[in-house]
Amino acid sequence: MRAALYQAAGDVTVGDVPDAALAEPTDAVVRVLRSCICGSDLWSYRGVINRPAGSRLGHEFIGVVEEIGAAVTTLRAGDLVVAPFQWSDNTCPACRDGVQTRCDNGGTFGAPGTDGGQGEAVRVPQADGTLVVVPGGPDGVDEKLYPALLALSDVAGTGLHGAVLAGVAEGATVAVIGDGAVGLCAVLGARQVLGAERVVLMSRHDDRAALGRAFGATDVVAERGEAGIEAVRELTGGRGVRHVVEAVGTPEAWDMALGMARVGGTIGAVGVPHTTPQLGLFPPFRQHLTISLGVAPVRRYLPDLIDRVLAGSLDPGPVFDLELPLEQVADGYAAMSERRSIKTMLAG
Repeated sequence: MRAALYQAAGDVTVGDVPDAALAEPTDAVVRVLRSCICGSDLWSYRGVINRPAGSRLGHEFIGVVEEIGAAVTTLRAGDLVVAPFQWSDNTCPACRDGVQTRCDNGGTFGAPGTDGGQGEAVRVPQADGTLVVVPGGPDGVDEKLYPALLALSDVAGTGLHGAVLAGVAEGATVAVIGDGAVGLCAVLGARQVLGAERVVLMSRHDDRAALGRAFGATDVVAERGEAGIEAVRELTGGRGVRHVVEAVGTPEAWDMALGMARVGGTIGAVGVPHTTPQLGLFPPFRQHLTISLGVAPVRRYLPDLIDRVLAGSLDPGPVFDLELPLEQVADGYAAMSERRSIKTMLAG
């Protein structure tokens, strides 16, 4: 089968790899209908982190179950499924606590020795606990919903999780730092799922700001650093916001989050800190801030989000502004790295 392969920084190819196949009785094999490129994939593409040459890529996909292991009980061949970006058994203590990304038996698609989502098929470990069936199946679900369902595999759930960690509730005012797909989905989740009244999006790119407004942002602030902090404080009577979603993970984004949070505020962080920001304890201690952070347990949110997409009350699909065939995945990486695409979807 064909799959995307990382060769070196700036070099992604498509090549032949062994067909996805059952290895454990708890596995399933899923034929990929749609996959996509994640902002976190760009860290290795840009050379910020290292990964082995020839390794598989991608952790977001939807597809159709082709085969199940002997121990799988909740899936059938032909089911349309959404795969969260990490697999989990959904039964261990961490999973029962709603933290499936720390599952005792979990892992990440595209990690060494695993199939990546950017390919024709994927072996899914812990299939019963991982895959969520979409009612109606491939024949009963309009393909127009595929982008929205694909977004649920990572960015929609991750953005929502950032808002949940930030304590966003009905009528809240929240600032979102980051106008990538996760930050934009944090706007969507804060407004349409959690009921925030006011959402300030930090964005200086017209296309991303426009999508942020379509997703429910009431204010857009283009300034960065101290100027951005001051602009948010001016919008909130000088106090800052009670809820901040940090969706970038860089030291600069953290400085802004700490600076714009009001006394007693909460920061929900889902930006992966690849550049290892160092946080001093005294500023948040003095401001009585609550900081909640972690890899989003997307599996926890999938059943509800799938229902919302099928009901037409939630549509994160517009985060995909470029669609390419799998064979052109290198063009998708270049487009996202150069900020010509917010998020690229791959078909075939």
